Amino acid sequence: MTQGGAARRTVLGAAVLAAGGGMAGISAGSASAAEGAGAADAAQAARATHADDVRRGGYRDLPVPLVIGHRGACGYRPEHTLGSYQLALDLGADVVEQDLVPTRDGHLVCRHENEIGGTTDVADHPGFASRRTTKSIDGVAVTGWFTEDFTLAELKTLRAKERIPAVRQRNTLYDGRWDVPTFEEVLRWADREGKRRGRRVWLHVETKHPTYFRSLGLGLEEPLAKLLRRYGRDGLGAPLFLQSFEPSSIQRLSRLVSAPRVVLLSAAGTRPWDFEQAKDPRTVSDLVKPEGLKWIAGFAQGIGPTMDLILPRDAAGKLGAPTTLVKDAHARGLVLHPYTARNENTFLPAEYRKGTDPNAYGDAFGAFKRYFEQGIDGIFTDNADTGLLAAEAFRRGRGR
Repeated sequence: MTQGGAARRTVLGAAVLAAGGGMAGISAGSASAAEGAGAADAAQAARATHADDVRRGGYRDLPVPLVIGHRGACGYRPEHTLGSYQLALDLGADVVEQDLVPTRDGHLVCRHENEIGGTTDVADHPGFASRRTTKSIDGVAVTGWFTEDFTLAELKTLRAKERIPAVRQRNTLYDGRWDVPTFEEVLRWADREGKRRGRRVWLHVETKHPTYFRSLGLGLEEPLAKLLRRYGRDGLGAPLFLQSFEPSSIQRLSRLVSAPRVVLLSAAGTRPWDFEQAKDPRTVSDLVKPEGLKWIAGFAQGIGPTMDLILPRDAAGKLGAPTTLVKDAHARGLVLHPYTARNENTFLPAEYRKGTDPNAYGDAFGAFKRYFEQGIDGIFTDNADTGLLAAEAFRRGRGR
């Protein structure tokens, strides 16, 4: 993938360097251009509008829109394994994502959830059968095995497997090939790969269920910050984004490290779990309003909304008219990294599905083009190769 200087601009810009939370370099006008113009005009407008940011910022190695390897390359390998991360990087992902949960002895490991029955072979280990239990995780009853009930040494005896084998049967070929990586192992991997490739390897790191884990005495933010400082990824120019669905976790991290931060936003009307616990009545619907975005910009540099908050789907599953979220977020200096683009029909908007097999690939390129036209700054995808081809076509003005 070609990522020449003409196609680049800083993702975070000068306002990150000021550490004030907002990104003054991204304007509502640039968002409008990306929404209203064709792909070529949008790309040209982005290059011109953000040229000053490119000169002043420390993020010149990231293109716009950037492509984030969601849980690595989980469209092709079991998620959150070194194999998945390596493939995402080899495919050309601009950023590779990790989700963090703790072990009983306080190590941070990479799993999308602390329940590991669906992503490891723990059920095949008779010695761990008694640890199967039911817990309330963020108000939801979940039955299975949980990382906080295992030491790291015990967890390392397990092997990772495909989470959705009915959809991604081919991924099951790789079941058992990798273990559950620690975040420190990922940091070492990223450093090795960066030296080998002669460029920084960007990570997008999420704290999972931070309020729940803090209640167990297993707070995530402090050990995460310690690791980031150890590996030199705690500063303003660090090749890393920090993310969480709980704004208080991002606020806590903002006091510990200066690396750029993103607040994740779930469906409209839902309430972050830390808000539930604090009796804060606000919901995601409040946070995507101008006042909510202004509040987020006080401690974060971006938002990671579900794509439905940008392009809502109707009752038939088709995309409707865009909301004003991109424009409103950009006006308050926030980048947008929405989630999650996937190739399979079952995940695509109805108008981009092909045939009747829900697990077959649909018109993912058409969907990516529609997403990029909204003016987003990046996107999470299970299929980094598809996303990269679509992003390059969009930047070149071809669209498809």
